[in-house]
Amino acid sequence: MAQRNVYSSKDEPEDAQSAEEVLHSVMQELDALHQNVKGQLNQDITRLQTEKNHLIEDIEDLREQYRKLQSQQMESLSGRYIQQQQLWLKQLAQVLAHNLQDLLVQRFNELSANSGNSLSSPIPSGEFPIPLPPSNYDERASQLLAALDERIDRSFQMLEQDLTSYESELSVRLNNMKTLEMQGEELLQNLVNRIREELEEEEEYLENPFDAQDSYVEESTNSVNSVRPQLLQPTPVETPREPVPQPSSAPPTAPAKVASQVQTGLVLALSSAVVLSLFNVCLRILIKSKNPRMVFGLFEFPGVVTPGFGNSLLILLMRLIVVMALMPILATFLYPSVWKDIRRLFQSGDRALWSKVLGSAFFLFLSQVLIYLAIGNIPAGIAITIFFIYPIVTVLGSWILFGSRPSTVGFSAIVGITAGLILAGWPSFAAPAPGGGNVGVGVAAALASGITFAGYVLLTQMAAGKLHPIPFSLVNFAAIFVFSALSLWVPLSDNFAPKIDQNVWPGLIVGGVILGVLTLFSYLLNNFAIRFAGAALASVIGTLGPAMTALFGFLIINEKLQPVAILGMAVVTLSVAAMSVERIMAPQKKAS
Repeated sequence: MAQRNVYSSKDEPEDAQSAEEVLHSVMQELDALHQNVKGQLNQDITRLQTEKNHLIEDIEDLREQYRKLQSQQMESLSGRYIQQQQLWLKQLAQVLAHNLQDLLVQRFNELSANSGNSLSSPIPSGEFPIPLPPSNYDERASQLLAALDERIDRSFQMLEQDLTSYESELSVRLNNMKTLEMQGEELLQNLVNRIREELEEEEEYLENPFDAQDSYVEESTNSVNSVRPQLLQPTPVETPREPVPQPSSAPPTAPAKVASQVQTGLVLALSSAVVLSLFNVCLRILIKSKNPRMVFGLFEFPGVVTPGFGNSLLILLMRLIVVMALMPILATFLYPSVWKDIRRLFQSGDRALWSKVLGSAFFLFLSQVLIYLAIGNIPAGIAITIFFIYPIVTVLGSWILFGSRPSTVGFSAIVGITAGLILAGWPSFAAPAPGGGNVGVGVAAALASGITFAGYVLLTQMAAGKLHPIPFSLVNFAAIFVFSALSLWVPLSDNFAPKIDQNVWPGLIVGGVILGVLTLFSYLLNNFAIRFAGAALASVIGTLGPAMTALFGFLIINEKLQPVAILGMAVVTLSVAAMSVERIMAPQKKAS
């Protein structure tokens, strides 16, 4: 027993010494590992800094190459401009020389004939005779020089016009290049900022890869005064990264329209609605009634044509003659690339697009003829109110064709429009229409006009995005003009053929000019209203059409409506306005 105690007292110092040696070796290995990891991380940081400098140098090289390419492009453009001018001047000199030669030959022939020494045969081009000088040589020479000066002045004027047009086109192209340059610089700046932020975040992580509180954790044991460091796995610090803006090739979105622009757009939209209402009242005045209408309470106007399908076609054709004469000028002013788009449309051979364009034009043609027929038989305000059945047909058609189910507000608006149409049309059946028109024909024509106009809207939606609205409108007007001309050229029955007296043609021509000018003026105002205020707000103002038509009908030709009809008109206007406001609010709800 005593011997075992001796052995145990001898072994205890040896065990303590071996434990200290093991602990010392572990600490040395940890220090070596720490130095090794630290050296590798320093190497990685140095390499990343070198790559960062290389990236910055590459970006500077790209900028320098961009500036060189821009200067080369400007030099090539200026060189081509100078070459074009030299070519024009050369062509001008050739044309002037040729014209001068022909003029001198002609004048010398005349001088020879007048002096009595005319040649036996005409002088060929390029050969000049030497006739005897006549007595009035100075006078004829002066005339010759005056004609030559006039010819030269005209040629120089044509050349100046060509140079002006080419200079304006070059200015537009330079402005486009400047815009592209700004967009490219902004794109490059966004790319540089993104690379810089990523490099800074990577460098920050590499400089502090461990969290001081997580690297080593002190763990207490049950033994007294016994503390041992415990090595944990190194975990990188998860620093939250801020979202970096992604570069995009598209230009930045335009800022929101200022309030003054929106107000200007609303005023223009209201002006467009006023012009359309005046158009409807002028059409009502142009069509004959049972009793002559009192215009502004000053004079009576019996009208020009009787209401009917053929006469509506004729009025539409007279209006479109004016529209097709002025619409190309207006379309070029609003959208300079209109002819390029139309040429591209003809060269595309897209039968599906052509079917949509011509189909929408045919539906709009039918809608126009029918609304003319309706306005000729019932008051203009009532006809335009019934015409507003087209939103119902459009919503239902979009539901069937595109799967766009109307919302609760949409269904409520449909119910309101239906109730308003019943209220607006009921007084026309209860009492005879003022002016002696056929109420049934007028109401049916207004309903059919709204339905066909809905077909035009649906086909236009199908073709949206494939053709700019202005070339689309120009092609539509041209197609409607062709449809009108063909409809009048085809033999029609007595009930549908136009019935025009020979002595009313001047009034019909003047009326067609007025209607055409009002159409283009309304189109121009509506286009600028959409540019300033947007299509949604402009459509809200457009819902005032029935009320304003009724108001102008009352002020201009004293066309009174019953209170029930006015109530129905108000219900239709509010319902259509609710649908328009819902379309405005829908994108905001989706965004939120």
